[in-house]
Amino acid sequence: MRSAWMLRQLALHPRVPVGVIGAPFSRGQPRGGVEGGPDVIRAAGLLHRLQEQGDGPAGCEVKDYGNVAFEDVAVDEPIGRVKCVRAVGGANRRLSEVVQAVKRDGRTSVMLGGDHSLAIGSVHGHAAAVGGVAVVWVDAHADVNTPLSSHTGNLHGQPLSFLLHELQHKIPVLPNFSWIKPCVWAKDLVYVGLRDLDPAEHYILKLLGVKVFSMTEVDHLGIARVMEETCEYLCARVKKPIHLSYDIDAIDPSVAPATGTPVVGGLTYREGVYIGEQLSGTGLLSAVDLVEVNPLRGQTEKEVQATVGTAVDLLLACFGRLRSGNHPASYRLPEPPGRGPMAASPTAPTAPDV
Repeated sequence: MRSAWMLRQLALHPRVPVGVIGAPFSRGQPRGGVEGGPDVIRAAGLLHRLQEQGDGPAGCEVKDYGNVAFEDVAVDEPIGRVKCVRAVGGANRRLSEVVQAVKRDGRTSVMLGGDHSLAIGSVHGHAAAVGGVAVVWVDAHADVNTPLSSHTGNLHGQPLSFLLHELQHKIPVLPNFSWIKPCVWAKDLVYVGLRDLDPAEHYILKLLGVKVFSMTEVDHLGIARVMEETCEYLCARVKKPIHLSYDIDAIDPSVAPATGTPVVGGLTYREGVYIGEQLSGTGLLSAVDLVEVNPLRGQTEKEVQATVGTAVDLLLACFGRLRSGNHPASYRLPEPPGRGPMAASPTAPTAPDV
């Protein structure tokens, strides 16, 4: 039975409510396997580890919403260069609905991808539920090509163009995309970790004045300064809920190799975890995507496990795990036999003055 003290602590420090969504979807890019990301991340113990740690005395209060069931689009001919338009548009509409349900339940949404085209539905659903959001996009790639500027036609490289208000006049009419309404302003977007941009993406980011910390800035400033400036930038105006969209390929492939578009020269494990720790500390983190873990892209089982383990640790950092250590507010050292709390000395001995 819980003590009155414990109940008071629970009231003061409630468990963090988290809603986990699996999004097993790969049609935003050409490589199979990324649809297996949600299941391998869960199998690595994510839910249990979230429950065991967090800002509250008993960790996070986690509800698993299961995997989203996406419609199988049998015939999905390209529209110009853009591939799998109908499947991607329909999948993101369904995901947006699920994210909205998680937010209505009062939970921080955690979307496990799947490819990064899913950010369309995740960010849209978040914004539809809470109003305006700020987005921190941690990725090797900018993912802001428009359907007309993309050379590959892969929609996992285009999600932000559908979400940004400033780019709506550049978006053509596409089947299954009419439901999408822009929900992010360029001034509310921050990139961390960029190192592989197409010319059109570089042009867009300069044109819109987006806050960008590429790997050049990470190397020059250090990740502590980068995150300090990111948090100050996002909190300087109206403090909007933060949506963290984390592509595992932001992490250097020497650490997280099992992903579809690895780029050398990325974030270290420590830098990647630090990003989550600092955003958690703002108290504004309201939704997280973790995408592009592809268990079929690892050359060995060790590479797969290293990537999945890194993904889990990135998510734990977003919910209060500190490398300096955590303990529940209710924790007390065990007493020797016969020395229960009532029999213990009311005060601990103190070191003598020297």
